[in-house]
Amino acid sequence: MDFAFPWPYSPGEWLAWIGAALTALFGLANLIAPRLILRAGAAADAGSTRALLGGFYAGTGLSAILFAQPLIYLALGIAWALAALGQALSLLFDKGSAVGKSARLAATLLMAALPLAFVLGFIP
Repeated sequence: MDFAFPWPYSPGEWLAWIGAALTALFGLANLIAPRLILRAGAAADAGSTRALLGGFYAGTGLSAILFAQPLIYLALGIAWALAALGQALSLLFDKGSAVGKSARLAATLLMAALPLAFVLGFIP
C-alpha cells in the first residue's frame, strides 16, 4: 500500500490546510517551548501547557494535514469556533486587558474561519 501526501488543490482546501498547519505549529511550539508561549499568553504553567495544548493541537493539526478529509477539517473548525466562544466569554467576564483578549479572539476566529470556509462551501 502506497501512502501519498494529500496536497490541497482548490483555494478552499488551501485555506483549510493552512488552518491545520497553523494549528500544528501552535501545538509544536507549545510542546517545545511552553514557557515562551506562557509569557506571550499568560496561561497556567509550562507542564500543563506542554501536555494539553502542545500535544492536542499538534495532533489535531497534523491529522487534518495527513488525512485531508472534510469532516476532520470540520472538527478542526468547530474546535476553534468553540475556543473563540471561550475567548468571548473571557472578554466579557474575566479581568485583564481587553485589547489583548480582543486580539486573541480575532486570531481564534480567523483560525476557525480557515477550515470552515472550505468545509461549508464558502470557498470551493
